[in-house]
Amino acid sequence: MSERRSPYIVGAAYDWAFFLLPPVLSLAIGIDIARTNFTDHVFELAGHKYTAAELMIGTLIQAHLVAVLVRSHANAGVRRRHPIRFLVVPVAMWAAIAFSARVAVAATIVATFWDVWHSGAQTFGFARIYDRNQGNSPETGRTLDLWANQLLYAGPILAGVRLIDHVRHLGDFEDVGVTLFSRTPAFVLGHQRYLTWTVILGGTAFLAFYVAYYVRLHARGYRVSPQKVFLITTTGACSIYSWGLDSWGEAFFIMNLFHAVQYLALVWHTEQGTIARTLRLRGWPALAIFLGGVISYGFVAELLDSKRQALWAVTIVVSLIHFWYDGFIWSVKRQQI
Repeated sequence: MSERRSPYIVGAAYDWAFFLLPPVLSLAIGIDIARTNFTDHVFELAGHKYTAAELMIGTLIQAHLVAVLVRSHANAGVRRRHPIRFLVVPVAMWAAIAFSARVAVAATIVATFWDVWHSGAQTFGFARIYDRNQGNSPETGRTLDLWANQLLYAGPILAGVRLIDHVRHLGDFEDVGVTLFSRTPAFVLGHQRYLTWTVILGGTAFLAFYVAYYVRLHARGYRVSPQKVFLITTTGACSIYSWGLDSWGEAFFIMNLFHAVQYLALVWHTEQGTIARTLRLRGWPALAIFLGGVISYGFVAELLDSKRQALWAVTIVVSLIHFWYDGFIWSVKRQQI
């Protein structure tokens, strides 16, 4: 075993407020606002129809996506290490999406499903850091944690009450002359009930197995991280029962709320030094500018119409590079974390 550290990533108060409790709190908020004016009253803004909940969560999603640029482009040391990835590839991606309808449809679909993987990977990253902080071997429990996060996060989405909303974009291929995937939404809709109950029952059993596995390891002297087990089991339960039993709007709001909060809190913790040097400000003023900047982008991006393809392509590129950059910037194997 390696040297034991603080059991927390930042500190007890910060971790519980922004990493550990957000899934549970988001579930409570989602239940509390369900069927209220916040979720049901529809208004029009910039030619789009929204509820307050839809506008809020859409803005927050776009805000956390663009926050990765603070880690990549604002950090000169990281930026110099990957000039092609950070400067050339985004421009090339934008041009391809802006000027090709087929590429635009494909990019939208890739972003939709990559988001599912990325969300599970974020929780996996937190879990492995908590395990490392207990002084455990980086390999012990790694495979189980990986499967737990992907099965308990992606599984309920792929069999949830509104799976059709995750695959409906496949039908867009037919509009650009590709019919290979166009029948997928209808197939999913016809088998959804069986998929839903399979994942709810199977996911619950897997959570019980996961906890029992670490109870057995603890009995053998393994330094189990209670923070890790709490995070994975609560996130998994939130995912299973939100996607499986709640309406599409509730589940989408709940899952994206805590994911964005966790991510923004992590970016602020790791990059506040870079932000302070760039702005020549520290503390609350720097935090206000950071959050104000990403939220302003999020609000504007949420209002963009896909018919304005050149501008809309920017939001798709930001989504894709967010998922891609996280794969090598936030990796728990790297020293930047």
